Amino acid sequence: MKTPRPPLIEMRLDGEIIPPRSLWPARIAAWAVLIAVLAGLAVLAALAFWLAAALLPVAILAGLVAWAAIRFQLWRSGRGGNRFG
Repeated sequence: MKTPRPPLIEMRLDGEIIPPRSLWPARIAAWAVLIAVLAGLAVLAALAFWLAAALLPVAILAGLVAWAAIRFQLWRSGRGGNRFG
């Protein structure tokens, strides 16, 4: 029956333990998580840009309607909407 080997611990001369290097699957998983997070952030940024672009015509139309309503009210009050008059 084989006895299990003791764990290999690397230590410097002053007694400080050198942490083991991570294995390549762990490094690949870390990079995959990082890429997935960056892709998620890119999707959120694209969604925010799309929403802003979709609402821009609505905001412009609302501004035009508000401007027309103010001009109409000034016209009805008899001031005509003239700045100097």
